[in-house]
Amino acid sequence: MSKVIAVLATVDTKGPEAQFLREEIETLGGKALLINLGVVGKPTTAVDVTTDEVLKAGGSSLSEILKNPSREAAAPHIVLGAQKILNQRVQAGEVHAIVGLGGTQGTTACCQVMQSLPYGFPKVMVSTVASGDTSPFVDIKDITMMFSVTDILGLNPLLRKILSNAASAAWGMANNRRTLAPSKNARGVIGMTNLGVLTEGANHALDLFHKEGYEVITFHAVGSGGRAMEQLMKEGAITAVFDYALGEITDEVFGGLRAANAERLTVAGKLGIPQVVCPGGAEHVGLFVDVPNVPPEAYRNHKYTFHSPKIIAPRLNSEEIRKVGIAITERLKHSRSHTVFMIPTKGVSRYSVSGAVLEDRESDAALFDTLRTTMPSHVLLEELDLAAEDPAFVESAVKTLIGLIRSKERSVA
Repeated sequence: MSKVIAVLATVDTKGPEAQFLREEIETLGGKALLINLGVVGKPTTAVDVTTDEVLKAGGSSLSEILKNPSREAAAPHIVLGAQKILNQRVQAGEVHAIVGLGGTQGTTACCQVMQSLPYGFPKVMVSTVASGDTSPFVDIKDITMMFSVTDILGLNPLLRKILSNAASAAWGMANNRRTLAPSKNARGVIGMTNLGVLTEGANHALDLFHKEGYEVITFHAVGSGGRAMEQLMKEGAITAVFDYALGEITDEVFGGLRAANAERLTVAGKLGIPQVVCPGGAEHVGLFVDVPNVPPEAYRNHKYTFHSPKIIAPRLNSEEIRKVGIAITERLKHSRSHTVFMIPTKGVSRYSVSGAVLEDRESDAALFDTLRTTMPSHVLLEELDLAAEDPAFVESAVKTLIGLIRSKERSVA
């Protein structure tokens, strides 16, 4: 069957470019599905899905929008409609990749649509703003950004080559047979969070899980990592979790650079996914500084270390860290079963073990006491007189998680 590549574009302003992309896809042997996101102007080339169809799927109509046309009024309906249309066709196996064309506004709309599509589904965005900070457009999804170099305003030798490359990239991805399914002999897929202050322990956990026949997807817990892991849980690609690093919760409370969102640490519980949780890296906050190697005024009376010249890691005091403990246990209230919380009492990261730069036993005691006294009763709490990276701690965590997995398997057999 010929592969279908969806093309998202405002065909009133980018009709020749969208048509050229269609022709390049067809030259490769595929079929283009041209979806018009333009509202005010008339399409300058034939489309397969009209703006009115997109708007109706998004809860409005072209006639309604044109009564008082504005991008602000149209955009939510355009995005929602395109999301619905594409997700339905992707789930039905009718679309196999997507390419978007756009400037700032077009990139925003196209990428919001792409963010709604599953991980692994090919997503290519040809954008005039792809040489800058693309994080607002990519967010936590696997979107391939391609800088158009030239404005997408009239075909020229450079743009033709770039659009041809985009068509070839999407076509090649669409024909790739690799899926998100685990290896044939794998017993399951485990999601694991990690921070640089836990990497030795994470590597040991990887070895142990692999020996037990599990594949592991490791996420750098800097906000986007934890959110991506939880989205993959929702999509069914992860079946158990070793949530080794909770610095994202700390930074959510104190406005640090690793902050995730209010949903973080709730998804596994809501889905009933087996999880072992450790407060790794939760004793410090991660902050960008204005002047390299100079701490901000608010943290000059704290213990601190510089993770890099522009990133400081201040140790939280007892009062501050209690807030982190409460935030953790509040989120774990969503967990009803198959959840174990493990405390490494000799240090929750490399920074805070005995003799390390952020060692603070009083703050540790405040965190551990808060966790003990506020932990939901349905979450099993275990304390080990070890540090988070100690091999014995990691081995216990891995053994515990595998036990939870097998217990759940027995309960549903």
